[in-house]
Amino acid sequence: MPRPQRCRRIGALPANSVFKPAGIPARTLEEVTLTVDEFEALRLADYAGLYQEQAAERMGVSRQTFGRIVEAARNKVAQALVKGMVLRIEGGQVEMAKMRTFECADCGHVWELPFGTGRPEGCPSCQGKSFHRANETQAGSAGGRERCHRKRQGAQGGHGRGRCGSRSTAQVGHREANE
Repeated sequence: MPRPQRCRRIGALPANSVFKPAGIPARTLEEVTLTVDEFEALRLADYAGLYQEQAAERMGVSRQTFGRIVEAARNKVAQALVKGMVLRIEGGQVEMAKMRTFECADCGHVWELPFGTGRPEGCPSCQGKSFHRANETQAGSAGGRERCHRKRQGAQGGHGRGRCGSRSTAQVGHREANE
């Protein structure tokens, strides 16, 4: 029996969870599912351009594990593109990265960024440079560490009970999705 999968740390949930070819109803297409941790691996390696060692550190996994995750993700994305399939992002055993909270002195806008992403250039609302770290409270953290959340692939509305937590990935980052 394989050992339980460790939680993989993610910066945020994807803004969109389904991608499909234009002009074709999704119900008529085959579907491939990319887990949230696979999406995060693609984001860190291909979008952010991090080396695998740096990306693995951010996700809280070994470099070898990161390599397997990103290889599986690239394979699934290529399959969806070549075969014209629906690409759905859901599932996986993940934990949200600890966040830093900033507040703009000019417009009062408050926003969060994960640790390790560097200092922001300016306020995302007004582009002002007069901002500071706000009082930070870790919502949902237990002992200074975010709890791990898991959702079984294909489970609609149910809670997967992993060794690390009990909320689904659909609930993780709910606030980020609504901002």
